[in-house]
Amino acid sequence: MTMQSVLDDTKIFLEHLGTKEEPFGVYYDDTKPEKAVGPKVGEPISRELEDQGKLDMQKVFKTFSCVMCNVWLARKQHRAAFISTEEYGCIGGAYYCSMMKPPLAFIEHYVGTGIKGTPIHGERYMPGRESVRNFLTKVDPRQAPAKYCIFKPLSQFINDQEPEFVIFFARPEVLTGLFMQTVFTTGDVDCMASPFGAGCTNMLAWPLYYQQQGMEKAVLGGFDPSARKCMKPDELTFTVPLSLYRKMLAALPESMFNVDGEWKNIRKKIARSAKVWGEGE
Repeated sequence: MTMQSVLDDTKIFLEHLGTKEEPFGVYYDDTKPEKAVGPKVGEPISRELEDQGKLDMQKVFKTFSCVMCNVWLARKQHRAAFISTEEYGCIGGAYYCSMMKPPLAFIEHYVGTGIKGTPIHGERYMPGRESVRNFLTKVDPRQAPAKYCIFKPLSQFINDQEPEFVIFFARPEVLTGLFMQTVFTTGDVDCMASPFGAGCTNMLAWPLYYQQQGMEKAVLGGFDPSARKCMKPDELTFTVPLSLYRKMLAALPESMFNVDGEWKNIRKKIARSAKVWGEGE
């Protein structure tokens, strides 16, 4: 299936799902698209500088810019978002998007219970440094294969350019369709995972993890409280590798979308809720 076929079949899939927002694709390249949304150049960061006590976190946070928030802006403006080693914005995002290894130890405090005797109270998403360290060690994103990690609308992949992963942003009813199509395509009851992570971890780092394990698996994300400000109410992310997405599209003609079954009732519900949210059908 060519990339053009993927784009054509995606239009059919979106109609079945009852959503007008096209998915994004993510890829790595040495050239970023024009007018791409991304962070400013930040203070140089590395674990080595941190260990030497040469990293000023106040300066680092002066150029803070969340991956999910940049993607949110890219979604609204129908353009690309990016992150790079120099233009990283967020030290967690830099690690999860393969722009920095090893991760800064500061993340262990920030995600955990903070540093006693300092203003850093920690977000307390995990119970302590050891649990955060175990998480970071397990997800272990690869070294980036190119200078930029880029997220952009799927329709902007032209001239045989392909994404590694396809990312949907959707509410529960649409996610139901995505999940069931994944099950129908794979026949696997464990075809989707939702491990702990930041918004960009589940959007990219965990999908990379499963891919490196030789597994075609969808990843559900968006439960990170820090990322919710850059997502619609009750919206989550759903990421699949392009290889699995192609199979999902190929399986559409035989799927639940083309029979007189329960999906028709869900589809009507999606249309009604879209009007409530002022999004049209």
